[in-house]
Amino acid sequence: MTDTSINNQATTGTGTGDAEFGDYFALLKPRVMSLVVFTALVGLLAAPVDVHPVIGFASILFIALGGGASGALNMWWDADIDRIMKRTRNRPIPAGRVSEGEALSFGTFLAALSIVMLGLAANLVAAAILAFTIFFYVVIYTMWLKRWTPQNIVIGGAAGAFPPMIGWAVATGGISVESVLMFTLIFMWTPPHFWALALFMKSDYHEARVPMLTVTHGRRATRLHILVYTILLVPVAIGTGFTAIGGPVYLTVALLLNALFLKGAFDIWRRNEAQADADGYRAEKKLFALSLVYLFGHFGAILAESTLGQFGMGGW
Repeated sequence: MTDTSINNQATTGTGTGDAEFGDYFALLKPRVMSLVVFTALVGLLAAPVDVHPVIGFASILFIALGGGASGALNMWWDADIDRIMKRTRNRPIPAGRVSEGEALSFGTFLAALSIVMLGLAANLVAAAILAFTIFFYVVIYTMWLKRWTPQNIVIGGAAGAFPPMIGWAVATGGISVESVLMFTLIFMWTPPHFWALALFMKSDYHEARVPMLTVTHGRRATRLHILVYTILLVPVAIGTGFTAIGGPVYLTVALLLNALFLKGAFDIWRRNEAQADADGYRAEKKLFALSLVYLFGHFGAILAESTLGQFGMGGW
């Protein structure tokens, strides 16, 4: 099949008919799903209520499916800009391997299945939060905020912050200060994480006409915003160490990672575009990579405190 025919089919959304399992799996955004699964699992295990392993496994599975459904519906709606951006043009829909209609049906089915099954496996509160999370990511963020305001990542980041609250709700049937703190940690982490990416992705968002902060306010302002949001993030992350889900292990990890993250944000703020371009945006890429370690490190520490607590050693 020629490149021209593939491009034509990608544009019309008819697909090639050659979709494989891997293409549908790619629609689920597996990298994002891994974050959803991990933070939801931490929320479930950190809760002060034991959950039967079968219920816990089923709940995490359905939360993962809900996260994947959000990814598929996001790719369905964003197919037009995915065809323009370099980092997304090889996704299943713009590459012509899956049609837009197939992605819509696939995502809608998984969304409904995940919500209903989580309600049956766990409780209605967890299912309701999952349903709101999918709605928020697909409708509020993808369909509205992403193409309307440079605050898209700031507000839309809430969608990625709900999974630990869902996991907590699976165990407890409700919401608590601890689950809200886990939500806030991800919510405040999201802007500097994505803005660091936007700095070295250069023209992608501009060409796709997505009003990312780098496009609407420029890279100098984006660097300042990264530093400000990191400064606001630090007390949330460290303060969590003094709550019921914290402890000496968490606090040690938080102090180290926040020192590194704050230094990285400060280094980015001090740089100009000429310096960044000269070294291939090394500092920006380094901060983006660190941001992934940062989040997994904090939630890993929460999990460690919970695990140690089972032996009377975790927490304060």
